[in-house]
Amino acid sequence: MARPYLEAHGLYKRFGALEAVKNVHLTLHPGEILAFLGKNGAGKSTTVKMLSGLLLPDRGEVHLLGKNPFREPLALKHLGAVLEGNRNTYWRLTPLENLVYFGVARGLRLAAARKRAWELLEEYALLGKAHTEVRHLSRGMQQKLALLQALIHDPEVLLLDEPTLGLDVETALLMRDKIRTLAQAGKAILLTTHQMEVAEALADRVAIIHQGEVVVEETKEGLLARFAGEHYVLELEEKPPLEVIKQLRALGVEGEGPFFFRGNAQALWQVLEAVKPLPLKKVAKGETDLLEIFLKVVGHA
Repeated sequence: MARPYLEAHGLYKRFGALEAVKNVHLTLHPGEILAFLGKNGAGKSTTVKMLSGLLLPDRGEVHLLGKNPFREPLALKHLGAVLEGNRNTYWRLTPLENLVYFGVARGLRLAAARKRAWELLEEYALLGKAHTEVRHLSRGMQQKLALLQALIHDPEVLLLDEPTLGLDVETALLMRDKIRTLAQAGKAILLTTHQMEVAEALADRVAIIHQGEVVVEETKEGLLARFAGEHYVLELEEKPPLEVIKQLRALGVEGEGPFFFRGNAQALWQVLEAVKPLPLKKVAKGETDLLEIFLKVVGHA
């Protein structure tokens, strides 16, 4: 696997008596989307601010393409960020003026910044608003522009905090497609969101932070498969007699048909023995989603 674009080792941050982030390790590879999930106050924003160079960790290190941005600030040229709850653009400037300003601030020559700005405005269907002050744009347009200012210098790493929050369905789907396309083009993307359907649609890997600590980090497919294995769905061709239902209840089986059973594969055999010789219609691992997994993890952490 290629060397990670972004690495965090042992990040720790305290605010007074509060340990906001405790020994967080994260890696982000080219072409990968990592969904970074957690409840409010779990430590997501503090971690993201340390990753983006806005907040100095008390302990630990961050590396962007192998460079520590706190020792080598020029490493931040590899990073673009959209921070939720922060004003990512200047509202009394136009989209074109914003993009040119941020482009030059991030090292582009004026002519190159203008050229790049026009290209992005066209690609994201904002050409018609190029000369309109940002404060007069819709929420969706402002959110798209925030992404463009993060992209203006073509960074390898993107930190996207709630990029689809508050958007209408059409614009949210467009933003999802754009984020997916950016990853396919090789960008390394860290995505924080409370919208689990967005995380499930986009993520390659998932990291869940709880009370300042990363309690889960795994591929999305592996996570879904692991939690799906906790319960099974059982369907019979005909309704079982009362004595069989009593046996199933004693084994922890719920439902009236289909039946639901939580347990390991060995316990499942006991359930199958209990229904013999009734004909089976279906036995399968129950499906789960990222929201259910998140609630289980933070509830048990």
